[in-house]
Amino acid sequence: MGDRKRLGPWTGMLAGNFKGFLFVFFAWAAAGLLGALPFYCSGHIPNFTDAVFESVSGFTTTGATVLQDIEALPRPLLFWRALTHWLGGMGIVVLTVALLPLLGAGGFQLVKAEAPGPETEKITPRITLTARFLWLLYIILTAMQTALLVCFGMDWFDAVAHAFSTMATGGFSPRNDSLAYYHSPVIEWVCTAFMLLAGFNFILIWQLLRGKCRNLLRNSEARAYGAIVLASGLIITAAILPQSASLEAALRQAFFNTASVLTTTGIFNENFNLWPALAQGVLFILMFLGGCSGSTSGGIKIIRYVILAKQAGNEMKKIIWPRGVFNIQLDGRSGKKEVVYGVAGFVYLYFVLIFLTALLVSSAGEDVFTSLNTALICLGNIGLGLGKLGPFNAFPDFPAYVKWGLSFVMIAGRLELWTVMVFFTRDFWRK
Repeated sequence: MGDRKRLGPWTGMLAGNFKGFLFVFFAWAAAGLLGALPFYCSGHIPNFTDAVFESVSGFTTTGATVLQDIEALPRPLLFWRALTHWLGGMGIVVLTVALLPLLGAGGFQLVKAEAPGPETEKITPRITLTARFLWLLYIILTAMQTALLVCFGMDWFDAVAHAFSTMATGGFSPRNDSLAYYHSPVIEWVCTAFMLLAGFNFILIWQLLRGKCRNLLRNSEARAYGAIVLASGLIITAAILPQSASLEAALRQAFFNTASVLTTTGIFNENFNLWPALAQGVLFILMFLGGCSGSTSGGIKIIRYVILAKQAGNEMKKIIWPRGVFNIQLDGRSGKKEVVYGVAGFVYLYFVLIFLTALLVSSAGEDVFTSLNTALICLGNIGLGLGKLGPFNAFPDFPAYVKWGLSFVMIAGRLELWTVMVFFTRDFWRK
């Protein structure tokens, strides 16, 4: 009883979410294992560890691939590969909640365990309706992108596969050279726009469609997201302009790859390993960010950086006015202290896992940069990095134990860490 009092709200959280956490984790683990069977049984990925890695990379929308020749796969397998992205993008659990209203109140606990971001909002009083609205929006945007890609010269199969990959911020492409295969500026601009939409908060998109424009203008994360995209794109444009064919080409390549890395999509149209150091540096920084909360992207999420930046500003104010009382203001409302604590804990745990994952990779003999890069792209579900993990390269052939560890890390990153890492606490199992 004494332990329970000391734990306070932590105990209550464990009691409320115990079944939800277990269900979510095992749902994603089972999806990764079962999703590997088509790859393994077809013989195109004869190693089961590699098949599981490819499947987990698909469902978690990471997009790292062990395949050397993607175009050698038959179309049914390529479609399954793209479909794992699309299902994992909005979340298998959200789909479950949408289709199984009998989950009732427990449904919101499942969505909280799977949803990307520090807080989960509802757009309707019932979480099942919220999940259905979000899936409807997801389907509409996917269909819109598919139609546009077909209109601009892509065949139906490739268009569907790339729409699945883009809207899920995944990265799997049916082509070895990804978007570079098509040599089409207009296709690249279309994918850039939809990557940015996929990395944006879906609830805000839904509210925009309902005419609630004020919510967008006063949203702190939306403003920060726009500023990061604009600043990163312009800096990269300035860096690569001397080696680009034209200003339009530099802008297109800069904003395409900014969107791809920031939203953790991972498709590519250019070998940015050949870019100047400044441009590569910007992309490397973007790997630490991620898209918006409530999106299909991975990473830490911009809202967490906004919260920490505001808290840092408050700490500076306290130095100047020690007796002052300062609260974080988010979108015109006072932020809860619990959210600030949660964000700080999440960011700390995120970087600890990056370092531990980098150590795991380095145990296989990889250099420090490759180890850190691998940790970033797996935990952040980015799928694409710099150096040997860059464009036009398959994922390095790590030992089996490293690939199993990275598969676990991809799931942990997709489920926002807490849902998985809570299993490693004694208090969870005491419940």
